[in-house]
Amino acid sequence: MQRMYSSKDEARGVDGTFMWLMEEVGELAAALREGTPAETAAEFADVLAWLATIANVAGIDLQRAVLEKYGRGCPGCGAMVCACDTAEKP
Repeated sequence: MQRMYSSKDEARGVDGTFMWLMEEVGELAAALREGTPAETAAEFADVLAWLATIANVAGIDLQRAVLEKYGRGCPGCGAMVCACDTAEKP
């Protein structure tokens, strides 16, 4: 994502890029309700791409952030298969 879009993304900034992410999240929500599996998959890809883009613009290594938070298990209970109560958000 960074190589492909960084000059456009940096010019747009975090706020502008965040608005694009929100649009894609809305499209994903619609696809989950009434889209085909292919449409839904494409919207998941778009959401992930825009999330990675925001991380790049903000100077965050997204892969490192995910590994640090989730690489050793659930941040709530610490287990590799979450054992938190379903009412909790780990």
